[in-house]
Amino acid sequence: MKSGINYSFRGRPISLALAACFLFTILLWTWESNPIAATLRSAQEWYLMPSEFPTEVPIGSTGTQKLEESEGKSSTPITKNGTIPNANTVDSEAVGSFPAKSPEIQHNQDVRSPSSEDCNYAKGRWVAESRRPLYSGFGCKQWLSSMWSCRMTQRPDFSYEGYRWQPVNCDMPEFDSSSFLRKMKDKTIAFIGDSLGRQQFQSLMCMVTGGQENPEVQNVGWEYGLVKPRGAIRPDGWAYRFPKTNTTILYYWSASLCDLVPLNVLDKLSDVAMHLDRPPAFMRRYLDRFDVLVLNTGHHWNRGKITANRWVMHVDGKPNEDKRIAEIPNAKNLTIHNVVRWLDSQLVSHPRLKAFFRTISPRHFYNGDWNTGGSCDNTIPFTNGSEVTQEGSMDQTIESALKGTKIKILDITALSQLRDEAHMSRYTARGIQNTSDCLHWCLPGIPDTWNELLVAQI
Repeated sequence: MKSGINYSFRGRPISLALAACFLFTILLWTWESNPIAATLRSAQEWYLMPSEFPTEVPIGSTGTQKLEESEGKSSTPITKNGTIPNANTVDSEAVGSFPAKSPEIQHNQDVRSPSSEDCNYAKGRWVAESRRPLYSGFGCKQWLSSMWSCRMTQRPDFSYEGYRWQPVNCDMPEFDSSSFLRKMKDKTIAFIGDSLGRQQFQSLMCMVTGGQENPEVQNVGWEYGLVKPRGAIRPDGWAYRFPKTNTTILYYWSASLCDLVPLNVLDKLSDVAMHLDRPPAFMRRYLDRFDVLVLNTGHHWNRGKITANRWVMHVDGKPNEDKRIAEIPNAKNLTIHNVVRWLDSQLVSHPRLKAFFRTISPRHFYNGDWNTGGSCDNTIPFTNGSEVTQEGSMDQTIESALKGTKIKILDITALSQLRDEAHMSRYTARGIQNTSDCLHWCLPGIPDTWNELLVAQI
C-alpha cells in the first residue's frame, strides 16, 4: 500500500507537466493562426525608410525609388564636430541616412501611464478626435497659402483632419490660442528652414488666430528686412505681431541652412556661394531678438536642387575642392553639424533662447517620384499602423548632431511617416493634375501636430 501511495504522488507532477505542455501547444497554435499575431509580426515594416539621399529629388522618400550608385555607396561619415574623418577614423554615431533595418517593436506597451517621468513626445499613437481640425481650411485665407488648403481644392475626402497625436506618458493639453499668446507675451518665435518650415509657420498662424481674419495683427516683416524685392515672386519670409501681447511669429526661407551669397550681385544669373560652414546671415543678425527658434532642412539636399539653384559649395570662404565634402550626404552633415555647433555656442550669451531642430518630414511617393509618375493616392488612415514605439529618432543625422548640446530635438519623422494619406496628393484648386505632391501636407493637417508638440516643449 505504501509503495502504491508513493508512486501516485510521484506521478502527479508528471501528469501536471504533460497537461501544461498540451495547453501551451494549443495556445501557440491558436496564436500563430490568429490574424492579429500576423499583423503584429509585420509591424516592423511600418518604420522602414530608404536612404535620404536620392540624386535628383528631395529626401526621405518612401515607395519604390532606388539610390543612384554614385551617391548611395560613396558617402563618407562626418564626425561630431562636423569634419570629414580620415580613412582610419570613423565616427560610428555620425549617420548619413536613415537606418536600413527597423528596431524591435514592443506592442504590449501601454501608451499612457500615470508617470510623467518618461515623457516621450516622439513615441505614442494617433487617436480619433472629434474636435479636430483646430481651424477651418476655408476660413484661414489671411495666413494659409491656397495651394496647401485642401478644403479649397477638388479633394473629396477629409478624414485625415480628425486625429490627434497622443505621446507616451505626456500630458498634452488642447491647444488654446489665448494661453499660448499669454505664454509668449513680449516674445518672438522664429521658423528658419525650407517650405516644410513655411507650412509649420502658416499652421501656427492659423492655430493662433483660429483660422479667422484678424485685422489687428500687424505685418512687421520690414523690421527684419522681409520685404518683397522688385521682380520677386515673394519675400524671403514673413513676420506678424499680435499687438495685445506683443507676440511675434516669423518665418525665414533658408532651405539648406547655409549662408548663400551671390558671387556677382549685379548678375541675376550669377552662381551663389553656398557656405557649408557658415549659418545664414539672417539668423546671425537677428538671433538676439528670438525667444524660440525652430530650424529644419533636408529636402533641398539633392543634386538637382543644388544645380538648379546654381549653388556652389564653399568651405573656409573659398570654393570646396574636397571631393568627399562635395558628396551630398557629407555636405549636408557638415552643414548641420556646423549650424548646431554655432547655435549651441550662442546659447550661453542668449540664456532666454529656446532652440529646436525639427527632424525631416517624410515623403510618400509610391511607384515613382514627383517627376516619374509617383503618387500618394491612399485616403485610408493608418494603413501601416497608428503607433510609434521605437527608441531613437528615424532622422539619425539630426539626432546625432544634437547630442551633447542644449538644442532640443523636435522629432516628428516617425509619427508623420504613418500619415501618407494626409499629403496634398494630386488635387489642386484648378482640378486634378498628373503630378502629385507627396511632400507637402494638407492644412489643417500634420504640421498642426508639429506645433502642438513644439508648444508643449517650450
